[in-house]
Amino acid sequence: MSNSYNGWTNYATWRVHLEMYDGQSPRDIMGRRPHDFYELADVLKEQTQEFMEMEGKGLVLDYALAFLSDVNWQEIAKHLMEAYAEEDEDEGVLEHAAWHDTSAELE
Repeated sequence: MSNSYNGWTNYATWRVHLEMYDGQSPRDIMGRRPHDFYELADVLKEQTQEFMEMEGKGLVLDYALAFLSDVNWQEIAKHLMEAYAEEDEDEGVLEHAAWHDTSAELE
């Protein structure tokens, strides 16, 4: 049985992308172009966790952080960098970015 959701690794990945990062470019998020997918993925995870910690507390925060542990941050980062490259016709972003598909490793 597949846990994928709407073309994403899972529901958590889809939902975090939809609610937090849909329509944003890597520059919107970082203030500059990220060096690679991994850097952007780390920033996405850190920003999202910080947001949850500011907005939640107690059991609700615990559940939110548990939900975030299922997110494939590299998948969101890859999607954002690909969308950014398409919008700006800046394919060099993808050529120089380190990436490999980690979704198989998460299963």
